[in-house]
Amino acid sequence: MIAPLTKRKKKDGTVYERPEHIERLLRDLQGLPRDQLFERSLIRDRSNPLHVPSECLVHFLRASRCDNSEAWFERLYKTLLDRVSRAIPGSDRPGNTTSLTRARIREKAIDRFIELVSQDRKSPGDHMDFFEVRFDLGIKRLRLDAQEQAWRDENRSVGLDDVDTAMENDSGTVVVDRLAEDFSSDPLFRRKLYAAIGTLPPEQSRTMHLLLQGWLTHSSDPEIMTIAKALNCSDRSVRNYKERALKTLTALFNQGDDQ
Repeated sequence: MIAPLTKRKKKDGTVYERPEHIERLLRDLQGLPRDQLFERSLIRDRSNPLHVPSECLVHFLRASRCDNSEAWFERLYKTLLDRVSRAIPGSDRPGNTTSLTRARIREKAIDRFIELVSQDRKSPGDHMDFFEVRFDLGIKRLRLDAQEQAWRDENRSVGLDDVDTAMENDSGTVVVDRLAEDFSSDPLFRRKLYAAIGTLPPEQSRTMHLLLQGWLTHSSDPEIMTIAKALNCSDRSVRNYKERALKTLTALFNQGDDQ
C-alpha cells in the first residue's frame, strides 16, 4: 500500500494528494525488483514509457528508510540528485558577475534540497510531501528562494557606482534620480530602501534586486542572462514589475519627506 501524504495546503487546509497517474504508477512500480526499478530511474527521456517520474523517485527514496538498506538509498539518492542538478541552470560563462550569481543560486538550491532529504530521513514528516505531488514546481520554488537569498547577500556588498548605474539602467525617466542620490550618500537610507524593496510583491522585489546588481531587463544577445530570463517571464512583464516597484518606492519615500 502506498502511504498517503500528510502535508496540508495553506489555502484551505486540505491534504495534498498525488496526481492519479502518479498513484497508479507507484502501485505498479513497487512490485518491480530493485535492479529493474533502478535501471528505469536512469531513463531521462520523459516521453519514454519506462521513464520513472521524479515524484515516484522521491517516494521510493523516502520509503527506503524503512528498509534499513543504505545501499538502496544511496542508489536512489544519487539518481535523484542528478535530476535536481540538471533542473537548475548552472554557470555558462565562468568568471563574470552574472555567472557567479547563478552559480551561487544553484549551489544554495541544491544544498537546500539535500538538507530537506536529510531532515526527512532523520525525522520523517511532511517536509518532502510536495515533491511527490509536483516535483518540478518544488525545485522551482527552491531556486526562487535561493535567488532571494543570493540577491540579499549581493545587496550587502553592492558598490555605489553599481547602484547608480543600476538605478539608471533601462528606466528612461528621472523618477529614481533622488532615490539613487540618497542611496549613494546615506547608509541609513540604503537600509530603508532594501527593507522597502523586501515588502514589494515577489516579482517586483526580485526585479529591483537584480536591477541593483546591474542586470539588464533585456538583451539582443541570447548568451546574456537578463532579468526576464532569470524570472522566466517576458521583457514586457519585467518592465511592468519595474515601473510598479518604482512608483511604490517613490511614493513611499516621498511620504517620508516631512518625517
